[in-house]
Amino acid sequence: MGNNAGPYALTEDHEAIREAVRDISEREIAPHAAEVDAESRFPVEALKALTAAGFHATHIPEEYGGEGADAIATCIVIEEVARVDVSASLIPAVNKLGSTPIILSASDEVKRTVLPSIAAGEAMISYGLSEREAGSDAAAMRTRARRDGDTWVLNGTKAWITNAGISEWYTVMAVTDPEAGANGISAFAVHRDDPGFAVGPKERKMGIKGSPTCELYFTDCTIPADRIIGAPGTGFKTALRTLDFTRPTIGAQAVGVAQGALDAAVAYVKDRKQFGTSIGSFQGVQFMLADMEMKIEAARHLVYVAAAAGEAGRPDVTRLSASAKAFASDVAMQVTTDAVQLFGGAGYTQDFPVERMMRDAKITQIYEGTNQVQRMVIARSLLK
Repeated sequence: MGNNAGPYALTEDHEAIREAVRDISEREIAPHAAEVDAESRFPVEALKALTAAGFHATHIPEEYGGEGADAIATCIVIEEVARVDVSASLIPAVNKLGSTPIILSASDEVKRTVLPSIAAGEAMISYGLSEREAGSDAAAMRTRARRDGDTWVLNGTKAWITNAGISEWYTVMAVTDPEAGANGISAFAVHRDDPGFAVGPKERKMGIKGSPTCELYFTDCTIPADRIIGAPGTGFKTALRTLDFTRPTIGAQAVGVAQGALDAAVAYVKDRKQFGTSIGSFQGVQFMLADMEMKIEAARHLVYVAAAAGEAGRPDVTRLSASAKAFASDVAMQVTTDAVQLFGGAGYTQDFPVERMMRDAKITQIYEGTNQVQRMVIARSLLK
């Protein structure tokens, strides 16, 4: 069977990337993960290590100074970082989320303005779609942009923006034609130094505490007219297409955190003695571990299938990406919860990483489209 036999094939390059990222993650990122969580501080060590190795934004095409890595390679990077710290995995994941609309839809001029600085690790980019009253129903957004001579002027608020305040660039969706519904939404590249742009205070969150989540405020925020991403009115289509390419990265985070929790649980049950023997010798514990392993393996393959489908331009990419994101994140929640159980009372304390992993896993069921929305997406594609 050749490389074209299945929906994806892992190459030697992919295995080499996994090895390199795992090494960096264990040496440079894992030692800081507990402190990053406890202090709710951005994982600067992770940013530095990932950027130095070129793993902070592997997906950017070579013509804009990037690595030009394929979607599976990017998922492997995110998975391996999430295995030790989900917050840190949002560095490569959100760089992809924020820049994908530009890669898909922007003029060459906008690409050359934004992408090289991301590729070089000089800047990061975030994604501004959601609002307080427009979460799952993103098309109901209220942020407005109006054309004024050779500028666009933005007014409104975006909510729950990952890595807000750290990123220099923001891909922002705003209504340019209020009469046209979803077809009246446009996408813009906003820089943090643009007049009228501000970042709100950090949300206090259950998990991913190392990744700041804030509101973005636009008060007559004025940007050059040529920083629109694609034609006016195409922003919402771009946003939906973006999610086809980025939902597998959330699946990859979920697989990574689940794998990290299983690895920790396996080591613990071998070591922990009760009733005169290691608890790993009990069938009840063994069956839990077996279920965790099966689910993770199934989730990992589905994530790579979805990533490859985006790469190949397959027509079923929307359904596969929704499936991968929902399935893997549900698995992550089950596996991390079981890991806490296997650690017993110790698992509920911050002396071990599994309680953090359980808290971090929860967000993967929510962001980039709740799992209820993913199921709607999957069902619609089956019924149409």
